[in-house]
Amino acid sequence: MIYKRVSARLRAQDWVAITIELTIVIVGVFVGTQVSNWNADRLQKRETQRMLVQLVPQFDVLQSFFNSARPYYRVTRGYTDLALRGWHNDPSLNDRDFVIAAYQASQIFVMGFNSSALSATMGVDRLKDIDEPQLRSHLSYLMFQDYSQIDLAAVDTPYRRNVRRIIPLPIQDKIRASCGDTYPKSPLLAVLPPRCNIALSPSETADAARLLRAHPDLMQDLQWHTAAIVNFLETINQLDQVIKRVKRQLPNDGAKQ
Repeated sequence: MIYKRVSARLRAQDWVAITIELTIVIVGVFVGTQVSNWNADRLQKRETQRMLVQLVPQFDVLQSFFNSARPYYRVTRGYTDLALRGWHNDPSLNDRDFVIAAYQASQIFVMGFNSSALSATMGVDRLKDIDEPQLRSHLSYLMFQDYSQIDLAAVDTPYRRNVRRIIPLPIQDKIRASCGDTYPKSPLLAVLPPRCNIALSPSETADAARLLRAHPDLMQDLQWHTAAIVNFLETINQLDQVIKRVKRQLPNDGAKQ
């Protein structure tokens, strides 16, 4: 209809009316496009908010791992201190406790995780849809973090491999059977007992202790192993702080403290 009116006015050379008609058409197209874009943007941001909520279970799993790793490595650090006393020939430490401590100090607890899990849920391209700069920055940090710092390679040090080459396998089997990792709360969350009161024959522990003391370089390996654990724990503490900040900024129906 409007095109017929414009044609008629062109023939009549009614330029004012033609200008008004064209302006109405242009404004109508512009407004319609803007409304369509606004609706699309609103729907996309709503979908982004929904995906943010879906990140919470992944964050919960990570934080459960962090909360289990801290006490686990406090236990291995206790064994580390005992083992070092054994290498320094502390007369108050018997051979049995030295050998057990040397083995238990090599125990590790890790969880395989990488940023692709977060990216698959959230999608890197959706970061731009998050209005809060801090939330966007924290999520970006978590999505592009190098999680190899809390993976197996980060703590599978030469000490772990070397000390297990030295301690006789029957002793290792007995320690693992009675004092290895347990999973009282979840198959993903390990607990290491802080004491290991298993019975070992004096002769076998004396031989194992001699073998260990014949390799004083294991003390340096253990110091490096301890430093790797410290770095591991510092990394999970930093990640934990960022995750807590993110969860506080997520939509209310998804935030869990």
